[in-house]
Amino acid sequence: MLKKLFTLAAILLLVTSVALGADSKMGTAGATELRIPIGARSTAMAGAVVADVSGTEALFWNPAGAAAAMGTEAYVSYRGYLADTYLTYFGLVSSFGYGTVGVHAKILNLGEIYVTTEDAWDGTGEVYTVNIPVLGLSYARALTDRVSVGATAMYVSEEIMDTSARGLAFDFGFQYVPGWNTLKLGMAMKNYGPRMRYSGPGFEHSTPVPGDDPEASNRILSLESADFELPSYFQLGISYDFMLAESGMLRTGLDFQSNNFSQDEYRLGVEYVLQKRFFLRGGYVYCDQDDYLYGATFGVGVDFNLGQTKAAVNYTHNFINDYFDDVSEISIVFGF
Repeated sequence: MLKKLFTLAAILLLVTSVALGADSKMGTAGATELRIPIGARSTAMAGAVVADVSGTEALFWNPAGAAAAMGTEAYVSYRGYLADTYLTYFGLVSSFGYGTVGVHAKILNLGEIYVTTEDAWDGTGEVYTVNIPVLGLSYARALTDRVSVGATAMYVSEEIMDTSARGLAFDFGFQYVPGWNTLKLGMAMKNYGPRMRYSGPGFEHSTPVPGDDPEASNRILSLESADFELPSYFQLGISYDFMLAESGMLRTGLDFQSNNFSQDEYRLGVEYVLQKRFFLRGGYVYCDQDDYLYGATFGVGVDFNLGQTKAAVNYTHNFINDYFDDVSEISIVFGF
């Protein structure tokens, strides 16, 4: 069985390496909120976590990692994003005898937008706020003590004034522990689903129909927008832990990410763990793409107990290369 899984992974990697990462499709994907990363621990390691991520953060990075959750875990994070936008994330996972079920909600707030028209260039005085939610349901299961698999279905909803687009996206992943020291392997396929299209009253216009009587009333015509694909990608990663001392450990992660609508990425992350409670993290993404926005990342974290409840607080900071201010994220996790 394991041999078949790795054969499938190798085939998928070969196919996506050829088919994805093309300049010709750059900037043509929609629903890009699906790609905005969450999880202060994972983002601090530049997302090089597909092989070892676990618990609620795994719902975004690799649903197979949710199978490692023990009991119930609740997660909330707040991430400042580009151009004064921000992202709020809520997640919950609970393990049962037949596997682990997770639910999560990502809400992207684009801030206040001032309404302008062809006749009112300086604004009509109307202001509206755009919130873009992504709702997900995940299932993960440990097939053996070394192999875990998982899948996520997401409902995507974009609405801007009187136009909207809705769709479904799916993630699939697995993690494998070969049994060679602390080596772990992982794979994730993300944001695969049918094309989306905007529609709504905003596409309706009152206009005279060519060929009609000049005195005839205008007709209501509905325009049709172009459809668009989802920002899918494939990620393959490894992790390895180095024991530095009796109370210290260095965890490393290396991921390759083949993107459908941009150049491929190589992610490197490190995490220093002290006494299994204190964490210092860093990461970097290499991408051979002009004007790539994201620079190095770093973060810190601490685990502690609140009576019978386990808790963790994590923080990450992401340097932005040009145009925008740096972004940061803070998350809180509770385990019951």
